[in-house]
Amino acid sequence: MSTLFTGISELRTVSKRGTIKDAAIVVEDGQISWVGPQSGLVELDADFGEIIDLGGRAVLPGWVDSHTHMVFDGDRSEEFEARMAGQDYAAGGIAVTMEATRQAGTNRLEQLVRQRVQAAHAGGTTHFETKTGYGLSVDSELESAKVAKQFTDDVTFLGAHLVPPGSDAEQYVEEVVGPMLDAVAPHVDWIDVFCERGAFNEEQSRRVLAAGKAAGLGLRVHGNQLGEGPGVALAVEMGAASVDHVNYLSGGDVALLAGSDTVATILPACDLSTRQPLAPARQLLDAGATVAIASNLNPGTSYTSSMNYCVTTAVLQQQLTLDEAIAAATAGGAKALRRHDVGLGKDGSGRPAKGTLVPGAAADLHVLDTANAIDLAYRPGMPMTYATYVGGKKVFQARE
Repeated sequence: MSTLFTGISELRTVSKRGTIKDAAIVVEDGQISWVGPQSGLVELDADFGEIIDLGGRAVLPGWVDSHTHMVFDGDRSEEFEARMAGQDYAAGGIAVTMEATRQAGTNRLEQLVRQRVQAAHAGGTTHFETKTGYGLSVDSELESAKVAKQFTDDVTFLGAHLVPPGSDAEQYVEEVVGPMLDAVAPHVDWIDVFCERGAFNEEQSRRVLAAGKAAGLGLRVHGNQLGEGPGVALAVEMGAASVDHVNYLSGGDVALLAGSDTVATILPACDLSTRQPLAPARQLLDAGATVAIASNLNPGTSYTSSMNYCVTTAVLQQQLTLDEAIAAATAGGAKALRRHDVGLGKDGSGRPAKGTLVPGAAADLHVLDTANAIDLAYRPGMPMTYATYVGGKKVFQARE
């Protein structure tokens, strides 16, 4: 039995089919089996088990948030207030979260992540990646990985987030690529490194990525956030799926990204919170690079899972069109997680694609409480998410 979604004012498919007006979607077993104008339903010979009328609302693919840090405890609001008063951002604030996370315990971390996932669903996010990286010890990183794996099948090991206070950098890298990686590898899908001043240099970052690759993990990089550096070149050289932040790029960096399969993930909420220049998304797209938009949900520099906010910022302040911003927050994020090909997952398992609304893709729907998707930018800050469906199942409904 299939489910029919009707009453769609405009369907942004994020595919070659573009936007379909007065549209309908048919879902079977969690995947889309048909999309098209509602008038085309007469040609279908189908027995619909359920018909859902969306009341003339716009529908997009659910947001694919390809960069989050959901597993943490603790509060850094004082640090944020100080930064808003003029103090510079430095990566060392992560240590504050480290202590709180180590002390939290599994039950509390599970509760916190569950709440954050619910909040993300309420903003139209249907798939997300999340990282370890606030434990920074073998036991705590393993605990974080196991917690994260309960909520997503895109978990990233970020033991190389920061050198813990009092530790020697070289000795800590040895721990990351040795016992820590051995412990977490069965529970994670990706490895990441913060290749930045105050964190890990190019040589250390290369060692971390090489060890992860040898363990069968996909590669990701935090890079070029606080200044031009080796992060982008390293990511492209090693075939990383994405390099994230990319606030400071040379012309060579842009050319490398444009000529590679490495996705440039921009994090607008983080840029605003740290008062860094907004990442050059327009320049990247014009050069031919693939751009993703992600929330970077974390306690220090981007305490939000609102992809609506990030998309709005990309349109209003980073000169993206609405279609470009939607694509970056859906198909772009899916490519950054290698979940973009219909019928193929990053592991070849045949998992349905994310970030698009075409036959064969996951029935992950973001229903806006408006007939016009442009209202995401035209009415900034207004509540826009009416309902969220993951695999055709409702996970959020706004109050009527």
